[in-house]
Amino acid sequence: MAAPTKSLLRQEVLPFVGQFMLMILAILAGDEILHLFDMVWVGRLLGIPGTLLIIFSLLYSLRKRKMITVGSPKALLNLHETLTWVGSFFVLLHAGLHFNTVLPWLATMFLVINVLSGMIGQRLLHRSRMHIKEMQAHHRLSGLNKQEVERKMFWDSVTFDLMAKWRVVHFPISFIFAMLTLGHIISIFLFWEWK
Repeated sequence: MAAPTKSLLRQEVLPFVGQFMLMILAILAGDEILHLFDMVWVGRLLGIPGTLLIIFSLLYSLRKRKMITVGSPKALLNLHETLTWVGSFFVLLHAGLHFNTVLPWLATMFLVINVLSGMIGQRLLHRSRMHIKEMQAHHRLSGLNKQEVERKMFWDSVTFDLMAKWRVVHFPISFIFAMLTLGHIISIFLFWEWK
């Protein structure tokens, strides 16, 4: 078996951070393009389909908690991930760099944290678990005893344990984001000029 040569941080965490940063750059570029072509109104409207996609993605959560019995959990998880990504992209493009009050700033901040925590659970944790198993198997095959393997794997294990706590953050952040979004929607209807 070939030895994995990179640490968990370099193998999984840094590429993950790069992917997240690319998403943020794509949103900023999209916002800039909308401004360049004087199409800011499109960004304003993207909040509606983005929010609806995120709401529809919650079918997975309902299925996971046995509140509904329709659909395969694996298929609904894939749907959840896809709809949440697209919906979040739309909502973040909707937010752009235009924050006139505290509520949209807070909602956007919690959306970004929520997307980040979901990404950790969805991709990074699974891949990191595989990386740790490969490294442990390699060290055992090279003749190291259990204590030596644990010593060599210490920082990878610490990194993995921190990432494994993503659910502790994801659900409360999702709830706060939902409440802030609801407040934002209500305030839009309250202060909308209906003429």
